[in-house]
Amino acid sequence: SAGRAHRRGLRRGQEGKLDVTRAARPTLRLSLQFADARHRDQLPRHQVMRWMRAAREAPAEITVRIVDADEGQSLNRDYRHKDYATNVLTFDYAHEPVVVADLILCAPVVEREARDEGKTLQAHYAHLLVHGTLHAQGYDHEAEDDAEVMEARESEVMRSLGFDDPYAR
Repeated sequence: SAGRAHRRGLRRGQEGKLDVTRAARPTLRLSLQFADARHRDQLPRHQVMRWMRAAREAPAEITVRIVDADEGQSLNRDYRHKDYATNVLTFDYAHEPVVVADLILCAPVVEREARDEGKTLQAHYAHLLVHGTLHAQGYDHEAEDDAEVMEARESEVMRSLGFDDPYAR
């Protein structure tokens, strides 16, 4: 129907035929690296791209690196001065004209959190990639007002991807 075509970004031309020209979306250049390959099968490149594109608001060049606990702890200690492995670290280098960032996800921490929170591994990775992609674009959650904005955006993106709201209690 015309309604469905319009929602997909299609429009009817002068002769009533569907014009398949889509609105330009900001590009995403992704480097996906696995220093810890235990979840490689859970993170196919096309899926990671889909999740990150949903959260992206500007052209971006992002490296995603899946690491083990030792590398995760080392990076967190060296850059955040916190001596433990955390789920995701975002290193954002530029916001304009192109977002440039590295996202580091610690596979054992992601796995443990997913299990403890009763989430699928895929849902938790999707959430952390959305979360990191938003951080790379300047979103933050240190102040309560900022946290509300960021969490609302995360929830919106996750629902659009078919996942549950990660903040629903």
